[in-house]
Amino acid sequence: MSGDGQAFAVRLCIPAKPEYITLGRLALTGLSRVRGFPEDVLADLKLALTEACTNSVRHAYRDAVGAVSVRIEFDDERIAIEVADDGQGFTPSEPVGEGESHEDGMGLALIRALSDDLVVSRGANGRGSLVSFHRHVRMSEG
Repeated sequence: MSGDGQAFAVRLCIPAKPEYITLGRLALTGLSRVRGFPEDVLADLKLALTEACTNSVRHAYRDAVGAVSVRIEFDDERIAIEVADDGQGFTPSEPVGEGESHEDGMGLALIRALSDDLVVSRGANGRGSLVSFHRHVRMSEG
């Protein structure tokens, strides 16, 4: 790695269907082989990415056709991931009390636990959802 602080980004656009979510995980695995992400960071980010994509697939389009956009950006010190859709969007649910279960919101809690920062907002065009998270990491030579 050059250590020059240069950032690199990969973009992926997948159909908003569950069977395509794995493509984001494969992209992260491929980038790890090139850039040397630590194994624990790779595992955490693959899980977080899966949760973010699943939110878009489940909430954005209902029965309509749509796409989910994944952007993975990395430099010498961090990996940032954005998952966006142009669908209905979703509003994170209020936290539930101890001992209660609530399907919505658990994925976001998991992403928050696995990353250093999580932001959920409307998409750039005011529609859909944008889930952004990043993780600080020192990457090895690739």
